[in-house]
Amino acid sequence: MTDREALHRPFRPTAARWVAGVLALVVLGFMVTLAVILPEIAGEGVGLADRVAIVGFGVLVAWFLARQAGVRADPDQTGLTVRNLLVTRRVEWVEIVSVRFGQGRPWVQLDLADGDTLSVMGVQASDGARADAEAVRLSTLVTLHSATPTDD
Repeated sequence: MTDREALHRPFRPTAARWVAGVLALVVLGFMVTLAVILPEIAGEGVGLADRVAIVGFGVLVAWFLARQAGVRADPDQTGLTVRNLLVTRRVEWVEIVSVRFGQGRPWVQLDLADGDTLSVMGVQASDGARADAEAVRLSTLVTLHSATPTDD
């Protein structure tokens, strides 16, 4: 892998991805087990609709946790595609004014040329020193791709 290819690899959290993935499996397994054994514990008052609702809730929680595990930012030559919990947004490199991280921020924030900010949950403070290095790599990409011939 060349240095340029290494710079353009995806940004993905480590700790949050593992925790969310494991929790999704645990919650879903618990809810299915509960739906199966609940009639034996609670008696005849538990119907099929109750059991389906329990499993449905487990699926909903597992889906949310899977979304958390899937947050990322994918850089390429023209911009950055940021997939957060519910929204995916594409920004061009020239739209990114600055990269902010640290000072109590849970993840990287991009300041955009239109005055908006964009959170990048793919770089999370919970990853410690790795997150700091990833924020520097993202800042390097922004600098690399937004430089002009006169560098103004």
